[in-house]
Amino acid sequence: MLKHPCLVLDHDDTVVQSERTIGYPFFCYILDRFRPGQTVTLSQFAQDCYSLGFAEMCRKRWNFTPQELEDEFRGWMDYVMCHTPDAFPGIGRVIRRQKAEGGMICVVSHSSVRNITRDYDTHFGLRPDAIYGWDYPEELRKPNPFPLRDIMAKYHFTPEELLVVDDMKLAWDMAHPLGVKVAFAGWGRRDFPELT
Repeated sequence: MLKHPCLVLDHDDTVVQSERTIGYPFFCYILDRFRPGQTVTLSQFAQDCYSLGFAEMCRKRWNFTPQELEDEFRGWMDYVMCHTPDAFPGIGRVIRRQKAEGGMICVVSHSSVRNITRDYDTHFGLRPDAIYGWDYPEELRKPNPFPLRDIMAKYHFTPEELLVVDDMKLAWDMAHPLGVKVAFAGWGRRDFPELT
């Protein structure tokens, strides 16, 4: 019997290595388009995403308008569908073992269903049981506890049966009020010891 019959995985920089190769380069492109002459280092981008979350970083640090956030998302979707990130070494074994032993894989991420399913198909030959991504209205996305509440209600899990695995503080903000345990995906943060 699995200790955690439901693994709730983040996607970017937990399952796939995307910040350095996809998220950051595309954001630099968008920043040059929306705020010519302004720049951000990879370290600052990682820190802001970690502490604020992507949308809040865009609003608070860069003063993106709602339309700019929408334009960024549409451009990012086009970009990410043409750039497939590598999976972290070993994560495929964890995912496949969880499924082989009768467990569930749910994804709670700020990525979209489209690129998450593409990455799971490409790297693992399977799809998550449920995905709560950027496709949901912002008020229902992580750090809102809605995804975890919905998983527990739909699949009849207790908080003790879930384990959230994520590289960002937003996961703690989402899980802690419900009593769901969080495992920090430090392998996605090795370049940023201040975050681990």
